[in-house]
Formats: sequence, structure tokens, C-alpha cells
Amino acid sequence: MRAKSNVIVPPGVTLGALGVLGFSFSLPATRLAVAGLDAWFVAFGRAAVAGALAIAYLALSRAPRPTVTQVRRLVVVALGIVIGFPLFTSLALTTQTSAHGAVVIAVLPMSTAIWAVVRASERPPLKFWLASGAGLVAVLAFVATGGGFSGSLSLADGYLLVAVVLCGLGYAEGGALSRELGGARTVCWALVVSLPVTIPVSLYTADFSRADTVVWLSFAYVALISMFLGFFAWYAGLAAGGVAKIGQIQLAQPVLTLMWSALVLSEPVGWPALATAGVVLVCVVLTQRSRVTSTTTATAQPVR
Repeated sequence: MRAKSNVIVPPGVTLGALGVLGFSFSLPATRLAVAGLDAWFVAFGRAAVAGALAIAYLALSRAPRPTVTQVRRLVVVALGIVIGFPLFTSLALTTQTSAHGAVVIAVLPMSTAIWAVVRASERPPLKFWLASGAGLVAVLAFVATGGGFSGSLSLADGYLLVAVVLCGLGYAEGGALSRELGGARTVCWALVVSLPVTIPVSLYTADFSRADTVVWLSFAYVALISMFLGFFAWYAGLAAGGVAKIGQIQLAQPVLTLMWSALVLSEPVGWPALATAGVVLVCVVLTQRSRVTSTTTATAQPVR
């Protein structure tokens, strides 16, 4: 008789992994989109489209309006995930490859963990910081040596690092707020709050003269998955499993993005990128074995 397995995957890990899977094609899709559309339009246009979908979702689900305090926190979320990360990654990918960007973005879990301490009152143990720090060192070494691609630190790398800082803030604040609003409603309200900015910028930068079918399909992906549905699972996972801990699952994202970059874009993926991705993949396993405590208690809300 075969022994039954007692391994149970926590809901937060499952939801977080689904979010990472959806996000893993974001950089290749953005790279394809900016080839035919203005980078500012890709960043703000995808948020505007997702914002329209968010209005429909909130109306159909009869979501209650957030409080004044929650609106202030939603502005912080929007600054990180709706404006900051899409804009700076779009600017970076006009000159840099998706494969290179994937490894630089591996700094994101450390950024999320730091913001989780500041904004979500979480307290990861020393083991967690050592594992996450090892991944950070590997990525910084990759960037400092040019990652085998450019040979020096470029402006695109600067854009990517700014994107990481802002996105980490958006993840931490959004994950904490999802305990009150639910994952889906948090991202939807953040998108709605951003519409007064995203719509005007989208209209001003709209130029479709070089856009073809591939460009539009790529734009549709970053609008529907990267900016909308992916966050339903991601924020629910952060709320259920803890921002710092679940955020480390994204260390696995570079591996998936490198695969997409090679298969879809035929971009060169050298041994420095593969070695760095391997290090961060080991680090994510170690961080998931750490127990993260919080100075506040809150009940995670279901996916809505």
C-alpha cells in the first residue's frame, strides 16, 4: 500500500504562484508592445484599459466604497503598481532586452520584504533575510558586471531598479490592504483611483501608426493579465500568506521570464543570467521555510 502524502500547499503559496506565472510573461509582452507603441502609452494605456474593466467588476460585485483612509493607501498602491512599475519597465525595455530585465527585476522580492516591514508591520527572521539577501547580492553582481550583455551599468538598469523600489511599495501596501478589501477589490480600486492620470496620458501619447497584430496582442496581455487578473491572485496570496514571505515566490519569476524571452523573442540567454536565476531560485525555497511574524493581526479576506 502506498503511503499517503501529507504535503499540503498553503493557499497563499498557490495564489502567489499563479500570480507569478501570470507576471512572468509581462516583460516579454512589454518588449513586444513598445516595439510598435510609445512606451508611455504602453504603461498608462494598459492601466486605463484595466481601469475600465475594474469599474465593471466593482459594479457587478457591488463593492462598497473604500474609506478615506483606504483611499489614501490605494494612492500608494497605484503609485507602485499602476504607474511606477509599468512606466519604468516600459522605458527600460525600449533599449534593453527582456532577458536582462528579468534578472534585474529579481531584486523585487527583497524590495517587497523591506516595504513589508515598513508598511505591513511584518517581522521576518534572520534566516529569511540571509536567503533573500543572497538573492539580492547575486542580482546586483549581475547588474554591476553588465549581465554578460552590455558590459556596464546602463540607464535602462536605473529605470528597472526604480521600478523595483516602487513596485515593492505597491506590493506591500496592496497586500496589507487586501486583508481588508480583498485582493481583487484592492487592485480594482487602485486602478479606478488612477484613471484621472492614466486616461489623459494615454490619449496624449496614443500613436498607432507602427502597431501590428503582435503589438496589440502583447498590449492586450499586459492590460488584461499583467495589470488586472494577475493581481487578483497575487494580492490574495500576499494577504493570506504574508507580504514578505509570499513576495519571495517572485524570485522564481526570472527563470520563467528567461524561458519566455528565449522561446518567444529569441533573445540570447547567457550563463551569467542562468547562474543568477539559479541562485535566486534556491533562495526562494529557503525563504518559504522561514516563519514570518507580524506585529499586527488581521484576517485575510477571500478572493473577490
